[in-house]
Amino acid sequence: MASRATTQTLSDDPMGGTVRRTVLPNGLRILTEAIPAMRSVSFGVWVGIGSRDETPTLSGVSHFLEHLLFKGTKRRSALDISAQIEAVGGETNAFTAKEYTCYYARVLDADLPLAIDVVCDLVTDSVLAEADVETERGVILEEIAMHDDEPGDEVHDVFTEAVYGTHPLGRQISGTVPSISALTRKQIDGFYRRRYRPETMVIAAAGNLDHAKVVRAVRAAFERAGWDNAAVPAPRRPRAARVPSRSGQVVVRNKDTEQAHLVLGCTGYPREHDDRFALGALNNVLGGGMSSRLFQLIREQRGLAYSVYSFTSQYSDAGLFGVYAGCAPGKVEEVLAITREELARLAADGLTDAEVERGKGMLKGAVVLGLEDTGSRMSRLGKGELLYDELLSVDEVLRRVDAVTPQQVRRVTEELLARRMSLAVIGDFSEGAFAGALD
Repeated sequence: MASRATTQTLSDDPMGGTVRRTVLPNGLRILTEAIPAMRSVSFGVWVGIGSRDETPTLSGVSHFLEHLLFKGTKRRSALDISAQIEAVGGETNAFTAKEYTCYYARVLDADLPLAIDVVCDLVTDSVLAEADVETERGVILEEIAMHDDEPGDEVHDVFTEAVYGTHPLGRQISGTVPSISALTRKQIDGFYRRRYRPETMVIAAAGNLDHAKVVRAVRAAFERAGWDNAAVPAPRRPRAARVPSRSGQVVVRNKDTEQAHLVLGCTGYPREHDDRFALGALNNVLGGGMSSRLFQLIREQRGLAYSVYSFTSQYSDAGLFGVYAGCAPGKVEEVLAITREELARLAADGLTDAEVERGKGMLKGAVVLGLEDTGSRMSRLGKGELLYDELLSVDEVLRRVDAVTPQQVRRVTEELLARRMSLAVIGDFSEGAFAGALD
């Protein structure tokens, strides 16, 4: 591999530390935020591959692979991977999303070299033994069963599938029982070899660290694994001109549950939409906390539900907006009616200026308070490089939130709530129980 790497300083953020970015000749990007006041460091390998990159036959393979990479490398057993990190009081884990996967560790600053070696080793040099595939297959099938026993989580998957159908965004990240049961070691290994390459990855680290030392340690780990072919960083995920979606869907999944669970919603905005901060303010006021309209109406004033909230989900070229509530089966129709009435009132009248300011204040607080630890700062670097066109400083994010106007929020409200809603319900109901619920 050629020896030259390029390094630049991205920011000297007064809310944190110095952010630097290095691109190695193999296309690997390394971002660090040096925060001398911290005594810990969070280190992560972010891979720009997730469940939406799978074919129907390979549904769930990204999540399956996430499990398997912790089962052993040529240098370490599964026990070695966990024991070496835990022996220094650290922690390591991973998660899979629809558009990326992350493997990370959090350790004391003095133990960062160990964390880099362990995490890079499991990502670059996994054995993927046949016996481990069969063991983890059983674990993942149990995980799917556990998820199915949590209808409050499952209803979100039902809603997402209702909106996006057979599109990859509509599938469960974990895959299904049939797809996981059918996956072979050869298929998983092929996906790993094709998709996990330096140019699709971002290294992110935050805490008491030295950027140059992190770069040297990461470079050595990748060279040891033979991942040193010259390449350029992979471009950000291409945005489809249009992601196929459906509206007006009503999906009822019959289950004998103590509570009924419902999600009412529609398509939302992509991750980098110009109105994303205005949508965030709207979401906060509608159902983002105990002072929100829906919480006050449904829980505080009428006692109809313990949990009720609104939410947004953003992807590179699509999004979701919805309202969730969990309540007694006999109260579903009333909760649904109140929710629809409030959405109609919101679409007609918009938020007050005071509500807009409150929603913006909640956004700003979430940004700042969410960066109180090295893990969240590491995630900001990884996601910023992997998913966005630019890494916004904290001050710039706050400035953009401050720039949101009541008129902008009202326009977003009118535009979003004019879209036809879909409904997902889990509970002891017949399939046609809510056939006219959206009329």
